Amino acid sequence: MTADLRAARRQLVLDSLGIAVSAIGFALVFGLSARNAGYSLVETSAMSVFAFAGAAQFAAVGYVAQGLPWLPIVVLTFFLNARHLLYSASLAPRLRHVPWYHRAAMAHVLTDEAFALAATHFHRLGRVDVPGYWIGAVLGVFIPWNVATIAGYLLGSAIPDPAVLGLDIVFPAAMAGLAVGLMTGRREVAAACAGAAIGVGASLVVGLSVGIVLGGLVGPLVGMAVPAKAASGPIAAESSLPLRPSHMAEAVAELDDAEHVHPLPPIPFGTYDIDEALDESEADAALDVDADAPEPPR
Repeated sequence: MTADLRAARRQLVLDSLGIAVSAIGFALVFGLSARNAGYSLVETSAMSVFAFAGAAQFAAVGYVAQGLPWLPIVVLTFFLNARHLLYSASLAPRLRHVPWYHRAAMAHVLTDEAFALAATHFHRLGRVDVPGYWIGAVLGVFIPWNVATIAGYLLGSAIPDPAVLGLDIVFPAAMAGLAVGLMTGRREVAAACAGAAIGVGASLVVGLSVGIVLGGLVGPLVGMAVPAKAASGPIAAESSLPLRPSHMAEAVAELDDAEHVHPLPPIPFGTYDIDEALDESEADAALDVDADAPEPPR
């Protein structure tokens, strides 16, 4: 393991700590909510292990408590988690070399927090790090969420509201901090600002799930419309001559001035006789033959 990879993974673990604190707080409340809705401990834990959907788990528990049929529950939770399509579409091109069954397992633990941690880690490292993805997704989210789900179910009413402890602000603050690290140019800043504005506005007007998806779709399009910043560094020329903007009229004028300062000698032109030129060529050839002939012995 190289020093850069070791440092990047160390930072990844530190980033995961803030995410884990938020996941623990909300998983405690989920365990309590599932217990109040009539779920058993096994059912509650199984939902956190196999569904592992965060907000969709809260929604599903509420729908089941209200007696909704399973089909509306599936449709509603699907739209609630539609943002995961954007996450997977962003990661898929980078993970083409990973076997499909491995990618399927990675998709199961893909959450808002796991995507933010992975995207930041890959950007910081400059390449894909599959073990790093598992560090963020499993150690930072999956294990804390499932352990806290069981604890919340067992502790019951002793679990305080995360908002009372200020844990409700930990998750958005951590996600915002990770997002800032990905803004390396004006295109990224424009995409983030546009996505946030559109997402918040659409969430207030239409709904949270629609706002998140709409902001995630339109924000990158706005960023792509922003012109890329021109390279500010010097251009490496193949020669040592300085590069500068050139104009044809100025170049011709400079050439005329140079000819006046250092005029070229005139090229003589005359009339040549073909027969005379042939005779001279034959004479030169005869001289060459005489020069190459060996000297007679003395």
